[in-house]
Amino acid sequence: MKNIAIIGSGVSGLTAAYLLSKKHNVTVFEKAPIIGGHTATVDVELENKSFAIDTGFIVFNDKTYPNFLALLDEIGIQKQETEMSFSVHNCQSKLEYNGHNLDTLFAQRRNILNPRFWFLIKEILRFNKLCKQAYKSGVFVEDYSLGDFLQQHKFSDYFSEHYILPMGAAIWSSSLDQMTRFQFRFFVQFFNNHGLLNIADRPQWYVIPNGSRRYLAPLCEPFKNKIRVNADITSITRENESVQLHFADQHVEFFDDVVIACHSDQALTLLGDATEQENALLSAMTYSDNSVVLHTDINLLPKRKKAWASWNYQLTNDRVKPASVTYNMNILQGLDTKHTFCVTLNQKESINPDKILREFTYQHPVFSIESIKAQQQRNMICGKQHTHFAGAYWYSGFHEDGVRSAVDVAARFGCSLGSKTV
Repeated sequence: MKNIAIIGSGVSGLTAAYLLSKKHNVTVFEKAPIIGGHTATVDVELENKSFAIDTGFIVFNDKTYPNFLALLDEIGIQKQETEMSFSVHNCQSKLEYNGHNLDTLFAQRRNILNPRFWFLIKEILRFNKLCKQAYKSGVFVEDYSLGDFLQQHKFSDYFSEHYILPMGAAIWSSSLDQMTRFQFRFFVQFFNNHGLLNIADRPQWYVIPNGSRRYLAPLCEPFKNKIRVNADITSITRENESVQLHFADQHVEFFDDVVIACHSDQALTLLGDATEQENALLSAMTYSDNSVVLHTDINLLPKRKKAWASWNYQLTNDRVKPASVTYNMNILQGLDTKHTFCVTLNQKESINPDKILREFTYQHPVFSIESIKAQQQRNMICGKQHTHFAGAYWYSGFHEDGVRSAVDVAARFGCSLGSKTV
């Protein structure tokens, strides 16, 4: 039995702690005053009614979240079906549509007579077909980007700007410009696996009833007395076959192993004796800040209610600005209220200040050809010097990926989902 330190209490850290606690002694250290990371449900009171609104992690599906679903099943958390739809509103041309069904696709009825819009639909179908062929072939050039693919197959700028780049930017909280440089192999594998290249036969999406934070307590139950918040760790060093955690008040604690389950850039900052390989790989996987605002300003949604979707992208002529996306939480969480709760990324300046409820800054991994190359060299640093790295950045950046990275770490210690606590 080992004494293992877990640094970070997002889904990666808590899952690692849950799994490792089956056979080992774990202690979780969290710099913030509360645990959860992107699992951030907030309580809102409006007109004497209480609502629990998710502002970070919101949705998961039955196809590409196998580890997270197994985890929820093991800790006894139920799921609630939801709708995953996507809309685009162009602030310049005023074009808007919602791809959920035929009625919402033509929410802007004049598009029925718009040849350009029909050509957009045709290009969507052609794009899906070509991507499926590429995925099936399994042959990819390492440095080939999504932009290269669009250019090679002569897709129009109208298609790129009104469909695929906004959708990708919304998924990965990136800019349109960053999406053109996205590695095509990574992109097409993700879109195929998530059913995003299909018109039908898409995954069923879910939320956790009454907010995603409901899974935190049962997940932490085995080690609830071994969680330390407001932990000000200044550095981590490794010597004499052990790990040393150095704190701001000058005291040092010793552990057999450490799982660093914070962002890659934070992990590198913490390592007081980072190796050349740790420095090279972790520095290649960067993060960007995203402004997140919880509010009730429906002006951030498309003009027509038929065009309101779960995810609503507001398209401007700024290709380098991070994605301006508004999540309609009434649709996603199935809220029955006259208020429309919205969570908007990177567009605070457009929101009526009187309708802002809460503000946050979340960091999301930036995926590039360089970062994806670094991902593939994970075994060069993970499990070396009694140090293990967990985080969604090792895969596609989502909740399932955080869980998956923790499962990878736990396997080195003989722990797994479904195994019994010793």
